[in-house]
Amino acid sequence: MEAVAENKCFGGVQGVYSHASKATGCDMTFGLFLPEEARDGPVPVLWYLSGLTCTHENAMVKAGAQGWAAEQGIALVFPDTSPRGEGVADDDGYDLGQGAGFYVNATQDPWKPHFQMWDYVAEELPALIMSEFAIDAERQAITGHSMGGHGALTLAMGRKGQYRSVSAFSPICHSTASDWGRKQLKAYLGADEAAWARHDAALMMRDVGFDGPMLVDTGTSDQFIDLLKPEALAEAANARRQEATLRLQKGYDHSYFFVSSFMEDHIAFHAEALYA
Repeated sequence: MEAVAENKCFGGVQGVYSHASKATGCDMTFGLFLPEEARDGPVPVLWYLSGLTCTHENAMVKAGAQGWAAEQGIALVFPDTSPRGEGVADDDGYDLGQGAGFYVNATQDPWKPHFQMWDYVAEELPALIMSEFAIDAERQAITGHSMGGHGALTLAMGRKGQYRSVSAFSPICHSTASDWGRKQLKAYLGADEAAWARHDAALMMRDVGFDGPMLVDTGTSDQFIDLLKPEALAEAANARRQEATLRLQKGYDHSYFFVSSFMEDHIAFHAEALYA
């Protein structure tokens, strides 16, 4: 692992690191914020998964999360959204290929050799950071925005016991019924839609739910709300009687201005679960 940059931030350190990934078969870059408390021992961690076209850097710079995380003594991890580099498959569209990994393990060519983002985020990267930094493996939570919200919800429900809480900003809630989902799931996983279900938050909610607190915010003026389908997740949560706070925020759109406006709420929400 190589330190690309380390900057003092709210009493802690905002770092950027690169490493060779076995899961993706290429070099990967991630951001890690460690609060001041990490100098004295392991701290809880909140994973932040970003959306389409993003790298590790977008939320790290724009989401305004570090100050609130420092206040709560929580580490933040900002993984990249896909494998990258020469020899890694790509597509001309912004919503497929590099920058659009959708947090799945691809089974189809040409994506299969590198696009193993589920394993990377859920297994390989946690093992790496917990071996190298003062992170408490028993206290993990996860959040994300848009495609990353989809990833946060499906990982939380698909990895039982790994995350104490889950939240999302403007998540893709019903990927199997959305153009932000059907195209990508078919490309990465093949034409058999049965293989897509574990990567659809609304279907996962109906099937297994989440054993813990959940918070989801979506703006009523989100320009992509028809692709996100928040009503599908609400209907599934209601049918399952899932513990969840699902909010529509009047007038907010899909941008980082929206994310940063409610970041304090989300980090406080996760802190309550992580320190319970």
